[in-house]
Amino acid sequence: MEVYKLIMNTIKNISISSILDILVVAFIFYKSYMLMRETRAIQLLKGIIFIFVLIPISQLLNLTVLNWILNKTITIGVLTIVIIFQPEIRRALEHIGRTAFADKHIFEDEEVMEKVIIEIVNAVEILSKSKTGALIVIEQRTGIGEIIKTGNTLDAVISAALLENIFVVNTPLHDGATVIRNDRIIAAGCFLPLTNNDKISKKLGTRHRAAIGITETSDALTIIVSEETGVISLAMNGRLMRNYDKDKLKNVLVQIIKRRQTKKVTLKERVKAWIKNGKNN
Repeated sequence: MEVYKLIMNTIKNISISSILDILVVAFIFYKSYMLMRETRAIQLLKGIIFIFVLIPISQLLNLTVLNWILNKTITIGVLTIVIIFQPEIRRALEHIGRTAFADKHIFEDEEVMEKVIIEIVNAVEILSKSKTGALIVIEQRTGIGEIIKTGNTLDAVISAALLENIFVVNTPLHDGATVIRNDRIIAAGCFLPLTNNDKISKKLGTRHRAAIGITETSDALTIIVSEETGVISLAMNGRLMRNYDKDKLKNVLVQIIKRRQTKKVTLKERVKAWIKNGKNN
C-alpha cells in the first residue's frame, strides 16, 4: 500500500516540463545513435559504456589503481574523441543544420527540375555506352562552395552535349567532378574528399570513393560512370547503389529531389502561407 502511494505521489509530482525534458533527451540520444551506428564511432561508444560499467565495480572491489586509470581515461578521452572523430562530429552537426534550418529550395520550378534531370541522364547514358568515366555532383540543401572552389568555374546552362564534352578523355576539365547547382553547371574539374569507409569494396577506384566521400559530408547526390565497365552508379548519404540504366536513374533522381524539396516546411514558408490565407479571408 505504501509503495502504491509512493508511486502515485511521484506521478502527481511529475510536471509537463519534466516529461518534455525526458522526451527531448531521449530523442537526442536516439538521433545520436542513428548517426553513429554505421560509423566507427559506434565501437568507441561501446568502449565508453564498458569503462563506465567498470568504474563502480572497481570502487566496490576497492581496486584503487584500476579506478584511478579509468577515471583518467574518461577525463583525457573527451579531447581524444573530438580529435579522432572530427569528421563524424562535423557530419552530425551538418545533418542537424540541414534538418533544423532547411529553407533552401533546390528547384523553384518542377518543369525545370525534370528538364535538368533529363539532360543529365541523357549525357550519362551516352557516357556509359562509350565507357567514358564521369563524376557528376548535384548540390542540394547543403552548400558545397569549398568543393566548387577547387575546380574551374563555368556557370553554364545544363545540356547533355556540354556534359559529354566535359568528360571527353584528355580534355582540360575531364579529370575531377562536375558540380550542378539548380539548373546550372557551376564548376568542373573539382576535387572531392575520399571516403574513409574501410568496408567499401577494394574493386572500386578513386572516382567511386570520391563520390561516396562527398555524400558523407553533405546531402549531395553523385552520379558515377565507370571508365572500365561503363556501369552507372548513384551515391547518396554515404552509400553507393550500382547498375542503373537511363530510366531507373531518371525515376530515382526525380523521387529523391522531389521528396527533399517538399520534406521541410520552414517557418518562413508557414508565415507566408498564414499571411496569404489571412488576405484571402
